[in-house]
Amino acid sequence: MIVRIWAGQVVAGRLEEFCAHLVAQVIPQLGRTDGCLGGELLRAVAEDGQRVLVLSRWRDEEALRGYAGPMWRIRPVWSEGEMTYLAHPPEVSHFTTTALPAAA
Repeated sequence: MIVRIWAGQVVAGRLEEFCAHLVAQVIPQLGRTDGCLGGELLRAVAEDGQRVLVLSRWRDEEALRGYAGPMWRIRPVWSEGEMTYLAHPPEVSHFTTTALPAAA
């Protein structure tokens, strides 16, 4: 499994509207994408926090390639309309899960 983290800096005054868009449109669409195992939206806790993360879990590299194309490792996916919410283009990073030692 690969965890994809899409990070965006939202322009002032648009955070609530953008989060509503992500919850209503983007997260459900991810869930319908072949190979996506789910996703969630995170917001910065800071009072002036205008940063959002979309965490999505993917079956494998093939699934990510199908979603984001051959440059999936560095290519964020966003719609043209979403750029009106963002201070600059989003970034992506990827992680694999690591087994943790059992709790004593």
